[in-house]
Amino acid sequence: MTTVRTGLEIFTDDPPAWCRRKRLGLLCNPASVDRRLRHARDLLAQRFGDGLAALYGPQHGYFAEKQDNMIESGHLTDPQLGIPIFSLYSRVRKPTPEMMEPIDILLVDLQDAGCRVYTFIYTLSYCMEAAAEAGRKVVVLDRPNPVGGQLVEGGRLRPELASFVGRYPIPMRHGLTIGELARFFNREGGIGCELEVVPMQGWRRDMYFTDTGLPWVAPSPNLPTPASALVYPGQVIWEGTNVSEGRGTCQPFELFGAPFIDPAAVASRLETEATEGVVLRPCHFEPTSNKWQGRLCRGFQLHVTDPRTYRPYRTSLALLQAVATARPGDFEWKPPPYEYEFERLPIDLITGDARVREHIEQGRRIMDLVHSWQPEVDAFAALSSRYHLYQS
Repeated sequence: MTTVRTGLEIFTDDPPAWCRRKRLGLLCNPASVDRRLRHARDLLAQRFGDGLAALYGPQHGYFAEKQDNMIESGHLTDPQLGIPIFSLYSRVRKPTPEMMEPIDILLVDLQDAGCRVYTFIYTLSYCMEAAAEAGRKVVVLDRPNPVGGQLVEGGRLRPELASFVGRYPIPMRHGLTIGELARFFNREGGIGCELEVVPMQGWRRDMYFTDTGLPWVAPSPNLPTPASALVYPGQVIWEGTNVSEGRGTCQPFELFGAPFIDPAAVASRLETEATEGVVLRPCHFEPTSNKWQGRLCRGFQLHVTDPRTYRPYRTSLALLQAVATARPGDFEWKPPPYEYEFERLPIDLITGDARVREHIEQGRRIMDLVHSWQPEVDAFAALSSRYHLYQS
């Protein structure tokens, strides 16, 4: 197995001269660790001492303790270092000038999920905007895209559906590392901050997380394993419905279901062409929280057998359509609010295109929708390749 060195390891092993005698901030959470599971905060404190001046936490909290969307975390003070921990998922999601004042350089070490709706990348973009306004530098310590860097899936976000789960016109599965996304946002989004990315060593675009030799620490409570991260770019769409995405179970996103689902009826309506590389095992589960808490749900567990042929987004869209058409009287789109949007349907915000919902409501073939996106996918792949830091 190839051993990948993250940007954190490279940065802390040999810090560049330009960061000496600078006040450093760190945007991080529990997944910000090296291969020995030492946290970025501790490594930087050991290396720079009082130079580490402030900490920042994304959605789910600095300690990744908040379970669900729109559950805010408060500001804290680090008990050992005595420095502030600013929450960027509280009253504001963009750092205020007061939050940027204590630092000269903001280091960002976050494990992304490789999916447009994962909010860490927009917290990064807001930090870049705040840094540009305050004359501060942003340094991204790069990490692997857990679902690889070769495949792109889904149509691009429509501008009228921009939100905190989609600020830029990128596909559902974008195929970029968080460092590459920072470069993309900075140029294509017109942010223009002073940006540097510390690349990984040993990572290739054809790698999935299990190929890296790195330990997995859950970046958010409902991505406990690389297996959950692998299905997330498709299974996240259940958040826009009354079907459980497996929250409140030990296998969130790998499981989905509801009391009204008949797995056999769903399987009979499924476009098998859309479900390559995965086995859909019928199952029963009872969530301990969230949707259908304490109720017996019937559905499926996704077992990915070949990640290179599996396409999470088209698979989950096909499943969604089969569920919606099998029990139209029971299936429902989840109403607002969703991630601080109080009027638009969550499913439209998640898919980034209201035509996806309309396609499903009309019972049209999912593969036709997938094929219609190909020009957009090709165009994005060509554009985003300008920001690549790694080869296949």
